Amino acid sequence: MIVFDLKCEHEHQFEAWFKSSSAYEDQKLAGHVTCPYCDSADITKAPMAPNIGAKSNQKADLVPVLPAAEPATPVATQQPDGKLAELVQETEKMLAKVRDHVQQNCDYVGDNFAEEARKIHYGESEERGIYGESTKEETIELLEEGIDVLPLPTQRPTDS
Repeated sequence: MIVFDLKCEHEHQFEAWFKSSSAYEDQKLAGHVTCPYCDSADITKAPMAPNIGAKSNQKADLVPVLPAAEPATPVATQQPDGKLAELVQETEKMLAKVRDHVQQNCDYVGDNFAEEARKIHYGESEERGIYGESTKEETIELLEEGIDVLPLPTQRPTDS
């Protein structure tokens, strides 16, 4: 997966994830990339800060993942009129519903996620929905093999 900082003709900036650079171009040409604020399809790439990787001696964090769906949907990172907190709250509620749905309808495979996803992809195991944990590196390898997975953010602790 690749993330792009995008902006529309009205200077609204947002972030979107795509399977590849060519997937972004294809979706843009098809009119599927639109501004989440004004629905404009006149989109350009905004300048991006470089992503500096972790030191090689640091332990990789486990990332929860589940099967992915295409096409990618832009995710707003800047909300005009100070509504970012409201957007974050709504997003967290939606992600909680997604987590609940996945837990109720998919098999938990723990830290064997990458191995089991490969078995399913290559027909060595029955096709079914699974979820579990994998390292960032394992997730990238799965995507490079053409195995669609979707990292699912962990639930943030509440102040209770």
